[in-house]
Amino acid sequence: MKTLTNALTAIFILSLTAFSQAQEKLSESKIIKDAIAYQEAGGKAEFMKGESLKVTDETYGHAETAKNYRNWMIKGANEGIAHLRIKAPRGEKAPTVQMNHDCLYSVAITKVIDGKISFEIPEDVLVYTSVQVIDQFGHGQHYIVTKGKHTVDFDTSDGTTHAFLIFRSGLEKGIEAARANQDKLTTWGLASGDFKVPNYNFDEVDAKTAELRTEMTGKPFYYTFPRNEKEVTDRHQWNLECALGWGGASPIANEANLYTNSKMYDGKKSYSTTFMNPQSVYFTSITVYDAQRYLFEDEDIININSNSWEVNSDNTVTISFNCGDGAKNNINTKGQDFTFTVRYYGVTEPVIRANNKNSVPNPMNPMHTIVEVKQ
Repeated sequence: MKTLTNALTAIFILSLTAFSQAQEKLSESKIIKDAIAYQEAGGKAEFMKGESLKVTDETYGHAETAKNYRNWMIKGANEGIAHLRIKAPRGEKAPTVQMNHDCLYSVAITKVIDGKISFEIPEDVLVYTSVQVIDQFGHGQHYIVTKGKHTVDFDTSDGTTHAFLIFRSGLEKGIEAARANQDKLTTWGLASGDFKVPNYNFDEVDAKTAELRTEMTGKPFYYTFPRNEKEVTDRHQWNLECALGWGGASPIANEANLYTNSKMYDGKKSYSTTFMNPQSVYFTSITVYDAQRYLFEDEDIININSNSWEVNSDNTVTISFNCGDGAKNNINTKGQDFTFTVRYYGVTEPVIRANNKNSVPNPMNPMHTIVEVKQ
């Protein structure tokens, strides 16, 4: 604990120094209409000065978060709100691990002012729209789906000076509707332009990430997503969460999301899982990933969600993997080994209870009901 305290104190001092030096660099927040075009035009990230920070068990969450801030900073997120106009890139081109194809992403990096963060979900949005507020240690302190202008309290006791805002525009009506929804988003409340990336060696960060991912290859993984550093009771568990699915939301019944990861499965075999319809407030989705937790490069490998899946007559849902085109809700991984993630958008309380690392086998947990199918 003493080592962690010393590490956090050092980061806190560096963050405050950068914060003070950057005060005069605040600029009017802008709309970056195309994050990819911004990056291709030479988008860059400015780093804090000084010696490289050490990547340790205590600092890994902060370091992985710094990498994600950097990846989006070069796409314009430090200038205002940057819109990713395409579905999440596949493979390691993705700026964040385990992105999905349920929504289009828009991201903004904004300064904490007087312990608060401000943003807007316009009243006239067209599709599912949410804003997640993430601190510099990777914690999603807030997940907001209510329309209107919001100013929320933000815990800065760990040294956080800026927040990472993920705006999600749902794809339930197609990509053009999602893009039109992005165009409705505003820069209201954002304080942009002065963030600097903590000076980590990101090759070291990636090596630590690979080590953590390898640890969980053979078994399911359940996320807890503590909402700030003070809620972290198991540092190793939190490091695994950052490595396997950085940027997830703390599960809040009927509002925020719950995520679970399966173990790796043999892509040359067939499987199915049949579970009770979770009836999430917004929707539920299942997405397959490669061993590094990235979307497969092959664009024909799809995700399935409750906006379009077929429900069985007994109100269960069957998801098939590599079972052929005639199988219910089939996902074909083209012979490639895979892991799948279930996302419950607006998770219900029964699903929260049924999906955690201490849960016993039950019909509401797809990880418990999966079986191999003999062809």
